Formats: sequence, structure tokens, C-alpha cells
Amino acid sequence: MNPFLYRLTVVHRRLDDEIRRELRRRLPDSFRLLRLKKLKLAVKDRLHGHVLQPRRV
Repeated sequence: MNPFLYRLTVVHRRLDDEIRRELRRRLPDSFRLLRLKKLKLAVKDRLHGHVLQPRRV
């Protein structure tokens, strides 16, 4: 796996963990959740875009 893709998957996993941790709190911070979800979506979009790029030969 490409180091860049690996790093993105690690960031995506960490964001997912943070979202789960925030949701388990007694009173989740909705603004923090919104920010984390937007970041996770941005990372997912970059991963998806990078994977679908045509390979250069």
C-alpha cells in the first residue's frame, strides 16, 4: 500500500474513533461532532479520489 494512502486510512480510522468517543459522552458536543464528520468525509473523498485515479505508466 502506498504510504500516502496508508496515512489517510489511519487518519480516517482515528476520526471514526473520535466520533464514536464523542457519541458515547453524556452530552455530545454537536459542533465537535459536525467538525469531525466533515473531516472524516474529506479524508474519505481524498482516499476515494486517489484510488480511482488512472495509473500512470
